[in-house]
Amino acid sequence: MPQEEPKEIKTMGVKRMRKMKIWLALALAVVATPLIAPSLLAQDTGKIHGHVIDPVGVVIANVDVIVSTDGKTAKYTFKTDANGDYKGDGMAPGTYIITLNNADGKPVDQFRDVKVVAGNDVTQDFDLTRPEYIAKMSPEQKKALEEVKQKNATANKENAVIKNLNGDLAKARDDNKNKNYADSEAIMTKDTQAKPDAAVLWVELGIAQKGLKKNDDAVTSLQKAVALDSAGGKPNPEVEAAANDALGEVLATLGKIPEAQAAYDAAAKAAGAKDPKLAAMHYTNEAIMMDRAGNVDATVEAADKSIAADPTKAIPYYLKGKALINKATVDPKTNKIVAPPGCAEAYEKYLELDPDGPFSADAKSILAEMGTTVQNKYKAGKKS
Repeated sequence: MPQEEPKEIKTMGVKRMRKMKIWLALALAVVATPLIAPSLLAQDTGKIHGHVIDPVGVVIANVDVIVSTDGKTAKYTFKTDANGDYKGDGMAPGTYIITLNNADGKPVDQFRDVKVVAGNDVTQDFDLTRPEYIAKMSPEQKKALEEVKQKNATANKENAVIKNLNGDLAKARDDNKNKNYADSEAIMTKDTQAKPDAAVLWVELGIAQKGLKKNDDAVTSLQKAVALDSAGGKPNPEVEAAANDALGEVLATLGKIPEAQAAYDAAAKAAGAKDPKLAAMHYTNEAIMMDRAGNVDATVEAADKSIAADPTKAIPYYLKGKALINKATVDPKTNKIVAPPGCAEAYEKYLELDPDGPFSADAKSILAEMGTTVQNKYKAGKKS
């Protein structure tokens, strides 16, 4: 039975630790005595490049690297890119002071006596993780740095887990699609133990258990998925729709019709929030299950809801006609079927939308027994 699949594990609410920049808030002393100025007679120029990372090891983007001869007056300015790299050319040969500014334009690190030679490309990195830089930090800054490192380590560990879970989730979905339910159940049982707060994993486990006809287990898993997703305060419509659709099928199989109807209504509501037509699929699934359960009124009700959501789909019309024909009588004089209102119209609309569909022969046979010719008019029931 078709149903929407929730997205991958990034819906689990796990976020990467935001990159934090720890800067050494120390004003660098201005060099009192100017160094040797670059030669004014030089005809050739040199280049410089480097990579910049903060004390945590995160690249620093969009900050200035200042090249000067006195430590304060910029002769050349180069900006780091998104990867923390900078480069510059057209520099007169000479000996320079290279200063790194933070985003506020304040100096945070500096190298002196950097020699630029004509025709050469000198490398000058700013690695703020180096021990001599860390040593200059205040106790408060060092404490903050350690806290960031610990949080990043936790986040990295969590992200590694998520990466593995996403791989398992993709395999479990493929297994469920190919009816390898036992394999899917094994993987998702392991993963729900490793990450019990991930609603999307419980959805896939419930679908596998449904396929194995472990209905009670499936109900538990799918209800767990719904509860976890709702607990976050911002439910994921795809998770809600997939979990409730599968839950509706299991509950209908168990004969719990009112509970199944409520689950399908929840699935349709979640899906319909994005696009009203998406609700039709869940109501069609409901009509199929109500038909299997032999509940005529529930089948008609679900079919009418599906038709109201998307009147262009053929199957709901057939399901409605099939349900209503159960209430038909036989005219003793003509021996023809006397169908209840809406039955013939439903069959006719099915044939109009899908004249060569899988149930077209059955629909034509029923209409023939009614003595009805195929019409192209249909009036949908009201959506309840």
